Amino acid sequence: KPTSPSHFSFNSQLFSLFCTSCFLSAFLGLLPSQRDREREPMAKTVSPDAISTILANPSPDSSSDLPEIIVQVVDLKPTGNRYMFSANDGKMKIKGILQSSLSSEVISGSIQNLGLIRIIDYTLNDIPTKNEKYLIVTKCEAVSPALEADYKAEVKSEDTDIVLKPRQEETGIVLKPKQEETGIVLKPKQEYQTKSAAQIVHEQSGNMAPSARMAMTRRIQPLVSLNPYQGNWTIKVRVTSKGNMRTYKNARGEGCVFNVELTDEDGTQIQATMFNEAAKKFFDKFELGKVYYISKGTLRVANKQFKTVQNDYEMTLNENSQVEEASNEEAFIPETKFNFVPIDELGPYANGRELVDVIGVVQSVSPTMSIRRKSNNETVPKRDIIIADETKKTVVVSLWNDLATHVGQELLDMADKSPVVAIKSLKVGDFQGVSLSALSKSNIVVNPDLPEAKKLRSWYDSEGKETSLASIGSGMSPSTKNGARSMYTDRVSLLHITSNLSLGEEKPVFFSLKAYISFIKPDQTMWYRACKTCNKKVTEAFGSGYWCEGCQKNDAECSLRYIMALKVSDASGEAWLSTFNEQAEKILGCSADELDKLKSEEGEIAYQMKLKEATWVPHLFRVSVAPQEYNNEKRQRITVRAIAPIDYAAESKYLLEEMSKMNIAM
Repeated sequence: KPTSPSHFSFNSQLFSLFCTSCFLSAFLGLLPSQRDREREPMAKTVSPDAISTILANPSPDSSSDLPEIIVQVVDLKPTGNRYMFSANDGKMKIKGILQSSLSSEVISGSIQNLGLIRIIDYTLNDIPTKNEKYLIVTKCEAVSPALEADYKAEVKSEDTDIVLKPRQEETGIVLKPKQEETGIVLKPKQEYQTKSAAQIVHEQSGNMAPSARMAMTRRIQPLVSLNPYQGNWTIKVRVTSKGNMRTYKNARGEGCVFNVELTDEDGTQIQATMFNEAAKKFFDKFELGKVYYISKGTLRVANKQFKTVQNDYEMTLNENSQVEEASNEEAFIPETKFNFVPIDELGPYANGRELVDVIGVVQSVSPTMSIRRKSNNETVPKRDIIIADETKKTVVVSLWNDLATHVGQELLDMADKSPVVAIKSLKVGDFQGVSLSALSKSNIVVNPDLPEAKKLRSWYDSEGKETSLASIGSGMSPSTKNGARSMYTDRVSLLHITSNLSLGEEKPVFFSLKAYISFIKPDQTMWYRACKTCNKKVTEAFGSGYWCEGCQKNDAECSLRYIMALKVSDASGEAWLSTFNEQAEKILGCSADELDKLKSEEGEIAYQMKLKEATWVPHLFRVSVAPQEYNNEKRQRITVRAIAPIDYAAESKYLLEEMSKMNIAM
């Protein structure tokens, strides 16, 4: 209690100091401490003009001194075992692909949609046919988790700089005083600051083998990024298939050729071919199963008729190409990629060059059999397995040699458990309607960890094992089993085909037709001279006989095989169809040798009468449709794959089913 004015004044001063102290304590408590400021994550930002930097350096060497490239990941989505995205620098965007080795970073959440990444290694792939560029990111690291939205470069004022911060922070925009440097950017890791790639190569490559030096001084590119328009490149691949050295003879002389199938660590495949001097140089160097660095090759668009792997391009190596074995390095096992064909869609592939991949549940496994080859009288082991899939169809797969004795025995031991098998690179034949046969390069994976396998297992366990399954070849008449599906599948009119010139641009499409043969041109080239062994075209040999390049031998005789064009008509229009030997024999009722004999012995009139007898007869056709160019003009090529006479009972049943779909009121 105050007793005097002076005492009262002293107490007032103490109270004032106390209030001031409380205010300062409260104010200072709101400010972050030095430790808190150290803990606060540094604001991240996209590198200015990052996309322009990438476009200006489409394929930089490892030693190039590029500025730091940080971009935002937008529109991130899976495609196969990779992820596609768009790289965004706030001004521009470019489509990109993360290499499959980076998929784990996406799955773990390190790389996020709307997040930031630092691109360390990349290739810019130019696709002229689409007038697009794709950024193939082969090495990167996450810089920031997802931002609130797409980053947009802002116009910066004289006093402030706007920087986007990650989503989990309380504020998305931070105003910072203008410094000598504009904004705050995340600095690269120390190892990228202190030494250039050239210094690292100089320090580490002194005692390395040539292949190791090649790996460090040249950027290794994934096969998926290659195209014919690129310059220098180096790939690291494993030889997964090696062909035999073959000789050939044509108008330009004689030569030799062999090819290999190469697979990189992503599982992408490409076929490489070598001729003459290059074939002799590299035949002994390439060994099945070994890993190599390859450069100085050329690429071209693959011939779809002869390609054996799923790639739009094929590679040619010449005597100047570089091939170095990747010895003393960590080996990689290429990832097996599958492109499954449902069992009920195997028909069109029968007796073709294209190989297929299938997946199915094993229904039965036969014991091992011994088969004697006609070519060399050698005995080889064989085992048949029957598989089924969700189409409720089954197919026989023949395994040979090691696949029959090793994998086949494994399947026999676990057949009661109905394992799922994924098989790559099978040849489709027409034995018993449709059948599959393994090759030396075929690959079988038992109970694979694939989405398709899990889906198939779920179907089989829930309903498939209780469902009545039918062989894909069952119900096919002899006239339709040559790779054909039912003649009543995909039935269309001729107008449907001829009015759509884009049919079959990606790969041939198949249809069924009912039409009349209206005209067979008598003065066309009706046949060709063929080898009696392999049916390939032969040429007249020097002196006498006929030379077959396929068999590499002369024969005294040859046979004739049809290559006939005919016009067919239906209610909607008409079209020209190409037919080959088996189908033409069914149409004309005689072989090409017999027709040639008729023409030479009985004359032109008898020959034309024979052709006329085949016209205005209805047939069921199974055809393939694909575009082709002739004299710079785009045309359709319609090829007969199977032919059958009209079965009027089946035809009536088909028409009744079609009428029932129309819901016609009776």
